[in-house]
Amino acid sequence: MKYKILENPNYEETYGLIEEGLRKKATILLFACCRVSYEGRALSELDYGERIIMMKPDGCFLIHQDNKVDPVNWQPPKSRPRAYIKDEILFLESHRRSPPERLEVEVRKVHYASYNLIEDYEELERAGYEKDMGDMIWEKPHIIEEGFRPNVREYATEHGFIDILGKDSEGNLMILELKARKAGVAAVKQIRRYLTDFENKENKEIKNPSEKQKIRGILV
Repeated sequence: MKYKILENPNYEETYGLIEEGLRKKATILLFACCRVSYEGRALSELDYGERIIMMKPDGCFLIHQDNKVDPVNWQPPKSRPRAYIKDEILFLESHRRSPPERLEVEVRKVHYASYNLIEDYEELERAGYEKDMGDMIWEKPHIIEEGFRPNVREYATEHGFIDILGKDSEGNLMILELKARKAGVAAVKQIRRYLTDFENKENKEIKNPSEKQKIRGILV
């Protein structure tokens, strides 16, 4: 059976579905009124409300409200989920060892429960992201600046791969780090490491500062 759906199940029926879904390594989905508590790097409590609860076979445990993209509570992959009944109340838990974390869900009423055996072996192709930016710059290097000549893509260094390596109109080496979204401090530090690598490599034997090659880094 690829999936199983229960509408308005009692706590015993819901427990049985969850146990079956966990055994089959299925993705489990509940629409339920629940209360949530979290212990770990911090403490949090979320009182009763209707939420979507999702348990994935990789250990992800997600609780969504009816707004925002991100879950209100969650546990990452490799967490250990379980379900149990205590005093005729259904509880769901997700444990993580390092760092020690525990997410507990007390379920009051289940409107809908299902498990789904999902077959999906594809990975997201990043169309419209850094690859497309690189293609555009390679075809139209003047969008960076007049005279820019790209030479190498994905140039390997000790600290990672430089997106595009080239030279400007004066022959100075140019390192381009591409970011399709807003760049943060990490991106600035990364391009600084690339610059340091090349400054040490290109100017290692040159003692006269005026003779040292100028190396430019551009965060695009």
